Amino acid sequence: MTVDPLLVSAVEERFGALATAPVLAAAERDGWSPALWAATEEMGLPAISVPEEAGGQGGTVADALAVLRVAGRYAVPLPLAETGLLAGWMLAASGLPMPSGPVTTVAARDPDTLTWDGTTVSGSLSGVPWARSVAAIVVLVGDRVVQFAPDSVAISPRTNLAGEPRDVITADRVTPVAAVPAGPGVDLEALRLRGALTRIMLMAGALERVLDLTVRYTGEREQFGRPVARFQAVQEHLVHLGQQAALAGMAADVAAREYDRGVTPVEVWAAKTVCGQAARIATRAAHQAHGAMGMTQEYPLHHLTRRLWSWTREYDDLRWARLLGTAVIDRGADRLYPLIAGGSAALAT
Repeated sequence: MTVDPLLVSAVEERFGALATAPVLAAAERDGWSPALWAATEEMGLPAISVPEEAGGQGGTVADALAVLRVAGRYAVPLPLAETGLLAGWMLAASGLPMPSGPVTTVAARDPDTLTWDGTTVSGSLSGVPWARSVAAIVVLVGDRVVQFAPDSVAISPRTNLAGEPRDVITADRVTPVAAVPAGPGVDLEALRLRGALTRIMLMAGALERVLDLTVRYTGEREQFGRPVARFQAVQEHLVHLGQQAALAGMAADVAAREYDRGVTPVEVWAAKTVCGQAARIATRAAHQAHGAMGMTQEYPLHHLTRRLWSWTREYDDLRWARLLGTAVIDRGADRLYPLIAGGSAALAT
């Protein structure tokens, strides 16, 4: 998987300068950061991987995933994943142009109820990221890609644990802006898989930053005349944290590489499960190592750990673990190692 290093460097510099603790706190309070969105849009970041002829920025899925990983490092409170990699992908594949501004989407799940009667859409959809702030809402209703204007549906504000908007939209016989048959490769399972991949990349980036913050803090904080990082109990937390950040990073690398090659879904199933487990272990270790400092509003750790807990629940870890477990059981013990070594390619044999 080839990613432009200049792109990653530029994004790292921009997010590092702009996604500061006060900006994140304000976004959590207000539900949105227009200034941060304007800065990312100026660089063309939200529309990377969407073809230019569909109104996007061009570039590869690998580029978009790399940007998303950096966004995870800085807890960027924007619908970057939803705008290009998810909604933009569905629109472009289905022959629809990408609208300007932020766009959102989410995969329907129980008890969501959106239905299409041939002309209008009715029902509700929960957990929609930043629905109250976007320019367009794009959803799958059965086998159709449907685009709404946000003011055509009722929006009930909700948030996840990190304070990011995860709203409920309700449609009552709403005539959409567009409703077309889903393009090749666009269906609910593909959207769920792609959505899980976006959370994998966000989580891998956030875990890298959690590790950086913890190593730096424990190296600077002193007790009894020496850095707390030299105490055995703290070193144990650092080891656990380092292991889990590395494990999540490797899982994300493999999942992104195989998705870019079109070889899925085992690597994504496994990576989402691994990242969820890593997040639970690593956040515990990070907060233990930080002590009271990790709980303060002014310190950036909580912006990352609360997102990690939230992203673990989005595009459900347990679902992927069940699919992975079922694939292993169905193939039998004699074919376990080929599945581990060959991944998705082994499913066809």
